[in-house]
Amino acid sequence: MASQTLIRKEGIVQEALPATTFRVLLDDGHEVLAHLAGKLRFNRIRILPGDRVIVEMTTEDSPRGRIVYRK
Repeated sequence: MASQTLIRKEGIVQEALPATTFRVLLDDGHEVLAHLAGKLRFNRIRILPGDRVIVEMTTEDSPRGRIVYRK
């Protein structure tokens, strides 16, 4: 199994979709589909459109990511 490189980028939540999935516009202009990380789910951190978040993505699957922090 090859190790995956994780990239963290900052962006703004544009839209809330079903099943804790969000459309996030990154600062570099790309748009990704992101789901909540387990710690945010466990601690019931609410994410709303307009929130600034940090998204963690792999280099292999760049149009998808995981929200790991809400600012």
